[in-house]
Amino acid sequence: MNIPSELKYTKTHEWVKTEADGSLTIGITDAAQEMLGDLVFVGDVKVGETLDAGETAGVVESVKAASDIYAPVSGEITAFNPALDTNPEAINGAPYENWIFKLKPINPADVAGLLDAAGYQAVAENS
Repeated sequence: MNIPSELKYTKTHEWVKTEADGSLTIGITDAAQEMLGDLVFVGDVKVGETLDAGETAGVVESVKAASDIYAPVSGEITAFNPALDTNPEAINGAPYENWIFKLKPINPADVAGLLDAAGYQAVAENS
């Protein structure tokens, strides 16, 4: 299981990268894409929408199941990865290179409360 140490994680299997400008780039983890199987749709992300931490930000669908994607912290969705419209399965091959959405956090300090790689590994092993 691939869990990059420079990222933060949620218990719901999202990874979070803090960018130089303070925005967050979010995708689903290697463990999540493995559990879902071959992805056939990624979307329902509403750019401009403000979400509370834990609210549904979008959806990923595979041949096996559909799963919500959640906002890791409160903030405004600023972008959706348009490449996923035509190539959702890119996440299966490279989950950490293929982000799903970007978020401008209301309180950037909230990111510190997310899981580190070791904390997420414990969650993933029990999923």
